[in-house]
Amino acid sequence: MKRDKATEEVDILGDNHVSTSAITPLRADAFELSDKDKIESIKKDVHHIMETLGLDLTDDSLSGTPQRVAKMFVNEIFSGLHPDRKPKASTFQNNYQYGEMLVEKNITLYSTCEHHLLPIVGRAHVAYISNGTVVGLSKMNRIVDYYAKRPQVQERLTMQIVQDLQAVLGTPNVACIIDAKHLCVNSRGIRDIESSTVTSEFGGKFKEVAVRREFLDYIKLDTHF
Repeated sequence: MKRDKATEEVDILGDNHVSTSAITPLRADAFELSDKDKIESIKKDVHHIMETLGLDLTDDSLSGTPQRVAKMFVNEIFSGLHPDRKPKASTFQNNYQYGEMLVEKNITLYSTCEHHLLPIVGRAHVAYISNGTVVGLSKMNRIVDYYAKRPQVQERLTMQIVQDLQAVLGTPNVACIIDAKHLCVNSRGIRDIESSTVTSEFGGKFKEVAVRREFLDYIKLDTHF
């Protein structure tokens, strides 16, 4: 059987963890369909996949699965693809002149590996040094969640979080570290349940060794209550 070029390239890539850009690859017509239309289309595709696998979709346990999966894709786990859902991150003047590092650590992170569409589960640690403006703490969590809710590779996710906060705060002094488990590694393929992946992105002052070390020390603090 003749194999097309795309199939050969996928086989060569294998399980390699590759990101081509810090920008999520989207087609120009990505948002021409409404969410409702996308759900209907995906529902049919999921139905076809399940039928192809030989499942009996007349069974009470399976009959609603295509609809549930389609709604989950559009409204939940891939909702961060739509720019209208981007959190509005209001900034405030740093009137109290706090000039040290602010760290929001252990932000719960749920994402999806774009290579196998399996979960990525972990923690994000985000920090910035104000140059005159500050952002609400919950907005940092929301920015992490927004970029996580799309097909991702961890490297890109880390960069997107930093780049967004740099734009919001008007400063390069932003850093992010993510430590996460990838179920494409843990539950299939090599099936290594112990390993996790750590990525980092350091901007501005965080490229300095002493500042980076301070950030890492804050992350290690025991803050369990």
